[in-house]
Amino acid sequence: MTTIRLTAAQAMIRYLCNQMNDAGAPFIAGCWAIFGHGNVAGLGEALHGAGDLMPTWRGHNEQTMAHAAIAYAKTLNRDRAMMVTSSIGPGATNMVTAAALAHVNRLPILLVPGDVFASRAPDPVLQQIEDFGDSTISANDCFRPVSRYFDRITRPEQLLTALPRAMATMTDPENCGPATLAFCQDVQAQAYDWPLSFFEPKTWHQRRPRADRRQLAEATDAIRAAKRPLIIAGGGVHYSGACEALREFAEKHAIPVAETQAGKSALAWDHPLNLGSIGVTGTSAANTVAETADLVIGIGTRFQDFTTGSWALFRNPDRRILSLNITAYDSAKHNAIALVADARAGLEDLSSALGDHCATPPDASLKEAWIASVDAVTAPPQGNILPSDAQVIGAVQRSLGDDAIVVCAAGGLPGELHKLWKTARPNGYHVEYGYSCMGYEIAAALGVKMARPEREVVVMVGDGSYMMANSELATSVMLGLKIIVVLLDNRGFGCINRLQIATGNESFNNLLDTARHVVPSQIDFAAHAASMGALSEQVATVGEMEEAMVRARAAERSYVIVIDTDPLATTDAGGTWWDVAVPEVSPRNQVNVARQAYELATKSQRKAD
Repeated sequence: MTTIRLTAAQAMIRYLCNQMNDAGAPFIAGCWAIFGHGNVAGLGEALHGAGDLMPTWRGHNEQTMAHAAIAYAKTLNRDRAMMVTSSIGPGATNMVTAAALAHVNRLPILLVPGDVFASRAPDPVLQQIEDFGDSTISANDCFRPVSRYFDRITRPEQLLTALPRAMATMTDPENCGPATLAFCQDVQAQAYDWPLSFFEPKTWHQRRPRADRRQLAEATDAIRAAKRPLIIAGGGVHYSGACEALREFAEKHAIPVAETQAGKSALAWDHPLNLGSIGVTGTSAANTVAETADLVIGIGTRFQDFTTGSWALFRNPDRRILSLNITAYDSAKHNAIALVADARAGLEDLSSALGDHCATPPDASLKEAWIASVDAVTAPPQGNILPSDAQVIGAVQRSLGDDAIVVCAAGGLPGELHKLWKTARPNGYHVEYGYSCMGYEIAAALGVKMARPEREVVVMVGDGSYMMANSELATSVMLGLKIIVVLLDNRGFGCINRLQIATGNESFNNLLDTARHVVPSQIDFAAHAASMGALSEQVATVGEMEEAMVRARAAERSYVIVIDTDPLATTDAGGTWWDVAVPEVSPRNQVNVARQAYELATKSQRKAD
């Protein structure tokens, strides 16, 4: 057996450089790194030696570097991913939130936090977490519940099995998610005689399992028997590359489509069968059809509570669920008729089995009425008033072409975008709402731009999320990857403030002006963005916003536009109930009234099927 002597860190990087996707590109596109005493000597030297074969990018925070990597993978429909490495202590635990985000959203990322000395000779080392009853535990054990695959590398040769298992996890459509290899810092530097065969190029092909014949027959019978079927398109449609298959299936069988946050843009917004968003942040058209649907056909969705209106949206007493999902866990939720298969392959098989079967198309006036509502709420405000989020969204939408990608995450903006944004092309809508992670937005926009440098990338972010994580704006400038940031300043956490009031509470500790303070908060966001190298400006009106967007699109580097917005205004049209528990006992009448309404609403929930 021919061998080569390398350190464990060098072997890891050499192996990863030779793992290819179906298109022949390295599956791991590069590595984000902030070096510390747990990874600078071993992995740092290995990454330096790899050069352009494994490009290394420097960010400003381990969590946001990982967010950029996750967004990159999501934008490319999981065809490629990135590696992120950190030191052993706070650098590692900074990545745990990002790992959870990737786990919830079923997105691939390779996390390589440094770890303590496997030899334990210098214990306790700087930043080491000591468990008084278990010496095998380190801070990296925090990754276990939020990783699809976890391993601690305490000997070099363990990489011979750990790396293929990590790759298998990240490239598997069912088990896809974060792989974490906690890499003991002394082991990174240890040499080993590696078999050259370990480094031979390998292509990881996407599995496309087809449906079991019995499941397919049951699903086909259910669709044939349905009088009012409705498709709910989830993120799995994108990851399977099934957008065209979905369009063909919907058209051939005349079944209307609604979209989850992850599924939005699977079908062009103006397609007659696309009723728009579903659920708590859904359109009136989609939710009206959902209420009476007798068969809800989920495709690549995990039926999150925002999709189902906390399981109170589907009100037909004869309603059944058909779940086409590559993950058996998701396909069996709520006693669904399970169709475990790749989304594209499953749609093809279903369509073939259905033949010329056609459902009754939805009433076209439902969609027409909804689009009229969208146009009304996104139109410029009349008079000298603070604009709503919807009105700012309208200004941004009117300023962009169909090729643009909008990026967002937590707060009120995802709900408004889900309802109101008109997506013409697949992957034109990038909103992280599985984990609803504040601080994802700007870093994600950077990752999206790395994946699709030819497309305009616009991130819409509230002042609250901006304050949580904004440093990768400087990275976008440094890397020459231009993004446009539209920062809506409603002076606090406006979305949760509205929810607080809706549940009978007083506005408390959410808006800056009503939070405990000695000196009123006055943050100059435009100046802050400029200090990081971005071009920036503050605008006062929606009209000025549209003019600023012209300048932003013409600019050669990242551009930030700040606008003050109304923290209380939200789009009343569309939507449905969401289960947020209200206190059962309170001395305040507003809470008691809200509790009565809550108890009435819960009666519509389907607790079990």
